[in-house]
Amino acid sequence: QYQLVQSGGGLVQPGGSLRLNCGASKWTLEHFAVGWFRQAPGKEREGLGCITSLDQSTYYADSVKGRFTISRNYTNFSVDLQMNSLNAEDAGVYYCGAGLGRAYVCDVNDQTYNYWGLGTQVTVSS
Repeated sequence: QYQLVQSGGGLVQPGGSLRLNCGASKWTLEHFAVGWFRQAPGKEREGLGCITSLDQSTYYADSVKGRFTISRNYTNFSVDLQMNSLNAEDAGVYYCGAGLGRAYVCDVNDQTYNYWGLGTQVTVSS
């Protein structure tokens, strides 16, 4: 079964940083575009950003631009989401999705992604 494996997350103080990781247990994300999404309580899932499968171009939603960074982790061909300057509005369950194609341009339409992680909780509180 093609399940993504997520790690990271947890509790952080406002203004703090966290790094999330998205990988796969029996395959790699080397040739997949990867998107990051989050869902806050009572809200719809929000697309945060993505990285393309070939040239590693990235796209970020306005809500996280300049604070979040998506990058490839070449130690195990996974994808990291570095989150800085976190605030209470960043709290929620974070998901990663992987999809084939999207070599040069990616998007945060969740229908783009075929495989998903189970989510990891991020809590921002003092």
